[in-house]
Amino acid sequence: MKTIEGRLFATRAELSERAGYKGDATLRALWADREDNGHPPARRIDRALYWDLEEWERWFSGYQRQRSRVDYSGNPDEELPPAGQAKVLGVDVSAISHYRDNPPPGWPAPVRTEELESGRVREYRTRRQLWEYAAAGPRAGTAGRKPAGEPDPKVDLAAKALAAAPARKAGEVAAALAERYGGGLSTWKAAVTEARKQTGVADPRVEVAARALAARPGRKVYEVAADLAEQHGWSVKTWKQILAEARKRG
Repeated sequence: MKTIEGRLFATRAELSERAGYKGDATLRALWADREDNGHPPARRIDRALYWDLEEWERWFSGYQRQRSRVDYSGNPDEELPPAGQAKVLGVDVSAISHYRDNPPPGWPAPVRTEELESGRVREYRTRRQLWEYAAAGPRAGTAGRKPAGEPDPKVDLAAKALAAAPARKAGEVAAALAERYGGGLSTWKAAVTEARKQTGVADPRVEVAARALAARPGRKVYEVAADLAEQHGWSVKTWKQILAEARKRG
């Protein structure tokens, strides 16, 4: 970190560590989507990007609260049994039971316990404890993942990359995304695959071929295939097969 005019500034790697992420792919995706999510601006120092730590943490806390399934209503000092704790955090009650034996980092100690007739012990925690736990960082099993129903920024980035270069191989697109935003190649391959599913395009080369046919209605298939092979790679024979598939769909 660097101190500038009395304020702390942190790199993306340092912010990722404070947020509890193993890598910086999630924060790279959030930065890429800054026009929509309100991500704070960066300052470039010695070829590296830095963010005002206090400003960023304030934004990130609000972003997590907005995106999470945490219920912030009710009396903060109310003592809740496991079922109530699960409802506040938006998780299954089985997760709360699992936390007893394998507590995630930051999981609060119960404010009191109650011994049941069966001999088991019921643990109570307050809403305030649960809110503080949720605000401290990604909850167990959720680091780097979006809540159900929320778009994954990596899939959105993959969809944009596919749209910009529809004839490019999936592995090449994933490699380019990994190089630009960080993260594992396998993660980006999965994002590219999901993006293709969501757009409904099994093979984007078919769409490229269809556009080529529409643009060159009087040319022979072999000539169109040769042009496509020169522009995008793959063999002329492969493009002839793709052009035949495009004609069937058209």
